[in-house]
Amino acid sequence: MKSSHASEELRIAVVGAGALGGYYGARLAQAGRDVHFLMRSDFDHVHRKGLKIKSAEGDVHLQELQCYQNPAAIGPVDLVIIAVKTTANEALLELLPPLLHEKTHLLTLQNGLGNEEFLAANFGGSRVLGGLCYVCLNRTAPGEILHLGKGRMHIGEFDCGDGGCPEERTHRVVREFKACGVTSAAVDNLATERWKKLVWNVPFNGLSIVAGGVSTSRLLEDEGLMILIRELMEEVIAAAGALGHQIPNAFIETMIEVTHAMGDYRPSSMIDFLEGREVEVESIWGEPFRLGHQAGVELGRLGFLYRLIRHLVASRGATS
Repeated sequence: MKSSHASEELRIAVVGAGALGGYYGARLAQAGRDVHFLMRSDFDHVHRKGLKIKSAEGDVHLQELQCYQNPAAIGPVDLVIIAVKTTANEALLELLPPLLHEKTHLLTLQNGLGNEEFLAANFGGSRVLGGLCYVCLNRTAPGEILHLGKGRMHIGEFDCGDGGCPEERTHRVVREFKACGVTSAAVDNLATERWKKLVWNVPFNGLSIVAGGVSTSRLLEDEGLMILIRELMEEVIAAAGALGHQIPNAFIETMIEVTHAMGDYRPSSMIDFLEGREVEVESIWGEPFRLGHQAGVELGRLGFLYRLIRHLVASRGATS
């Protein structure tokens, strides 16, 4: 970023303008920020008709967006928001370089583990920020996003400088989102936050698939599945603890209470599975299982769920 001075506007690119990138990019653009959307399948529709968000907090229709099909047409920016699926990370090797100048920062909003490490290995760890998005979103049609609730974002750094975490650059990004109506906070330990989100993602995204494509409310209604949900959460917490990320067991009940408040929510991985799209199998289930197993934690339920989802995805004909 050019400076931490609040009067200097950030030039922002959103790479992956599906539900997540589209929603947060639209919130920034709605508030007058200089946002440029890199789009693939939705480009023609959004270029002609704009981007719509249907939300209990107020519907939004941005008729004219700065959207592109080629990153070179955008050029260097100060902040890149990355919201492509983790299965498309290799494409970032070509998509990101035209967007970078010396001080460009990369904020990945992707699910699971390994994404900051991938960006750091290829573009430098000092550039990399991670965002954990606690929001209920579904892409319902080209250029249309349904916002069911929440929207809180936690932002942290992959590689802290000598001054520790979070640095001023992270606070700057948090202030930008807050100014645009997004509840945001800077966090001290990004890796711990990643594991905390997995406490929810592993059971609810996973069991919604293997239970036949059901919503979170259906999972909560089933006594046997609720036992399994808690057991999976306990395994994730144990794996995190073995790797130095302490999460209290009381967090399990907090996540279950939060899920009750979501209503009849359809998790994104389940929708991807049912609609024949790629599922983020490795980042959400595979990498946590491998890291926990290497740390000596018994992860029988997580390992079974991971292998079952891999089998279901492969049998469906999609790659993961």
